[in-house]
Amino acid sequence: MPGLLKRILHFKICKAEINYSKLNPRNWKRPSFKKMIKGLAFLIIFLGAFIIVKDEISYQFDLGYYGEDYTDTDYSDDESDDICNVQGIELRGDLVTYISDSSIAEDGSQLYDETASDYILAMIEEAESDEEIKAIILEIDSYGGSAVAAEEVAKALKRSNKPTIVFVRSAATSAAYWAASGADIIFASALSDIGSIGVTMSYLDNTQKNKKDGLTYNSLSTGKFKDYGSPDKPLTEEEKKLIMRDLEITHNIFIKAVAENRNLPIEKVKLLADGSSMPGEMALENGLIDRIGDYYDAQTYLNESIGGKAEICW
Repeated sequence: MPGLLKRILHFKICKAEINYSKLNPRNWKRPSFKKMIKGLAFLIIFLGAFIIVKDEISYQFDLGYYGEDYTDTDYSDDESDDICNVQGIELRGDLVTYISDSSIAEDGSQLYDETASDYILAMIEEAESDEEIKAIILEIDSYGGSAVAAEEVAKALKRSNKPTIVFVRSAATSAAYWAASGADIIFASALSDIGSIGVTMSYLDNTQKNKKDGLTYNSLSTGKFKDYGSPDKPLTEEEKKLIMRDLEITHNIFIKAVAENRNLPIEKVKLLADGSSMPGEMALENGLIDRIGDYYDAQTYLNESIGGKAEICW
């Protein structure tokens, strides 16, 4: 009997030792690939179910908090707010007829701050053909540029069958003001720079510098005035008269355009056309703009013009 008891106790002790050894991680067997895939699938299903339950609980909480009429779209932006009914166009920097390749960097960005009349005309034409667009607003911050580009923009604004509004920020002078004059109404700050009805072709004469540097300009041209205006040769009196002739022609066309576009007596415009600019407050007194106001004042006017809320797309 004692021997039997001893064997039983020895068996139990050994069994306990065997069970203990199974708990040692070093003795664990690596699970098969099939078991690993099953475990991963179970984990993914478990996480998916957890997310679904979590969202449902969150939705039920919102439903209880906001009421039965609650939907996600009730608290999102109204899609109708994204519908444009006013075309916004920006005229910033120098006004040119087109953007040349030389002014574009390798990454596609512009090297110079300029706006092409090509772009403005295309935007106006697009707005004209879009039935959803009820008006056009041109934001200007420019001290001038090409007379031809200015005339193109002014005429395009005048031809438009939809209300055209100009909103001036820092400046609308020279060619930029010519362009603005074609709009139905012009808003500007009391501090905006307005006008500068004049034309210039001034340039830097390099002849003295070239002489100092030992450089000689060799004129090889056919036609008496072919190379007139070159900064590397002195300007003769005949050439100066020729340039002034062209400037006077352009100046007179500028004056006439402003008088017609702004419905002002041409004699009054001539008095203002000394090339100087003036603050917005003075420009209002002289009829060069219509109202003193900022962007929000222009938008209020747009609301009245289209009979609803103006949604401007830039």
